[in-house]
Amino acid sequence: MPHPLTIQTDHTILLDVDHPHHGEMRDFLAPFANLEQSLRHLYLYRMTRLSLWNAAAAGHTASGITAQLAANARYGLPAETKRWITETMARYGRLVLRREGELLLLGSADPRLIAHLAESKRVGDYFDGAVDEHTLRVRPGYRGLLKQRLRTLGYPPTDLAGYLPGAPLALALRGSGRDGAPFAPRAYQQAAAQAFCRKGAHGGSGVVVLPCGAGKTVVGMAVMARLRTQTLILCPHTTAVHQWRDELLDKTTLEPHQVGEYTGECKEIAPVTLATYQILTYRPTTQEKNGQEAPFPHFGLLSERDWGLIVYDEVHLLPAPIFRLTAELQARRRLGLTATLVREDGKQGDVFSLIGPKVYEAPWRELEAEGWLATVHCSEVRVAMAPGERLAYLGAETGHAQSRLAAENPAKVGVVRRLVAEHAGDRILVIGRYLAQLGTIAEALEAPLITGRTAVAERERLFAAFRRGEERVLVVSNVANFALDLPEANVGIQVSGTYGSRQEEAQRLGRLLRPKPQGRPAYFYTLVSQGTMDQDHAAKRQRFLVEQGYRYVIIPAGGEGEK
Repeated sequence: MPHPLTIQTDHTILLDVDHPHHGEMRDFLAPFANLEQSLRHLYLYRMTRLSLWNAAAAGHTASGITAQLAANARYGLPAETKRWITETMARYGRLVLRREGELLLLGSADPRLIAHLAESKRVGDYFDGAVDEHTLRVRPGYRGLLKQRLRTLGYPPTDLAGYLPGAPLALALRGSGRDGAPFAPRAYQQAAAQAFCRKGAHGGSGVVVLPCGAGKTVVGMAVMARLRTQTLILCPHTTAVHQWRDELLDKTTLEPHQVGEYTGECKEIAPVTLATYQILTYRPTTQEKNGQEAPFPHFGLLSERDWGLIVYDEVHLLPAPIFRLTAELQARRRLGLTATLVREDGKQGDVFSLIGPKVYEAPWRELEAEGWLATVHCSEVRVAMAPGERLAYLGAETGHAQSRLAAENPAKVGVVRRLVAEHAGDRILVIGRYLAQLGTIAEALEAPLITGRTAVAERERLFAAFRRGEERVLVVSNVANFALDLPEANVGIQVSGTYGSRQEEAQRLGRLLRPKPQGRPAYFYTLVSQGTMDQDHAAKRQRFLVEQGYRYVIIPAGGEGEK
């Protein structure tokens, strides 16, 4: 039988989906190539400098990758591609940051590279002279900015400069929750914590990638228990702050007075402090009287205590101003937690440079097979547009207007009602982007609506009612995209989204992944307007499902489906 891979000289790889070794090859490609297109019989992957550097940081070698590619390539591995992979991966680690006493040094075995950087207009100002032909002194405070700039120049450094220990904090994981239920980190959670804390090139900085529902919070707590240092935890919103606090108090030896909340509602600083990205990036006005940008009044939180660890929850959502702060925090250990490293703004490279490389990832389907995640049946329901709506769509003046008209197709309301009726007795989340559409659906279903305008206390009351079974259906906006713990949810109906965002697809699917009683499956439906941009966006979003090994069924709104 022909081999499953076709390798092209533009750094793309075609994988035959129908090949019996398709799953094995998908897992092989994942560490060093990004899925770009999922066609009916072929998946198209692309290798990039960043994907290869991430693979190098995780311990993969160019010789190992090229040997496997050659062994599975239908028409062989082009010599040009082999050379490019080898040269690209060799660039990772050619430069090394290290510390000698108070000095931060950048070194290389290649004196020509050091001489080039010393004279470079891009990074020359970051240095304070040479120690010798192999070593440059780095100016204080430029560690993060230098790493960021060297990556863009094609020479990401290995950072061996170490981290400040931070103020000590005695804490440990409990053997059981406060309710008496046994508790211990799962094997993959322990492995993730160990990978972050390991000695060597990246011990103390990096990103852990785990599916929603797989217990990234537990990984964070396991790291904290290993390091035993004061910790700042940055979260995407206040609900996530409260969930972290509940978990810390339930599963660690921390006492309530040791865990502070720093949000718009409360300003407590404690040995473990939970803050939101929003509060750190808040400023009362964008301009001061002298024309300068106003400061961020809460940035001082990052230097308020001697933090030994900073945890970035949902690191793929990191706001741009936080990158600046992270550049200044290179002497602190930094742990990023996420379900997907995809960023819609293309700043994956900044996450790599300033938080750290990916240090651990567990495949979604592997965790599903082990029973740690629910089995999810994914379906795309194609909904026809009424003639009048179709005419309005075709006559729209901009692509944005067309996209919104397709997303808010009124015919979707009836399909939602039918699906809700078919899943009587299940716990259902109806998720969308547009508030008017969600309001109409909530009214049709006589179900509560939760948006960014819903007060935090009311949100948490409704979430608690959903967990208890008092509310069977919730209609939720993008506030449900991340850090929302509703393990009882087993049906998701996505009616509109943020264009082709794979990041959002990961988060929304993640709402359903907690294991269900008796191993029951979960169901994830995406409603798209047939023959419109809505359908095109869905195809891009579903690349995420394909990356994780899911197959989805296409269902016409009134008929049977096909794979």
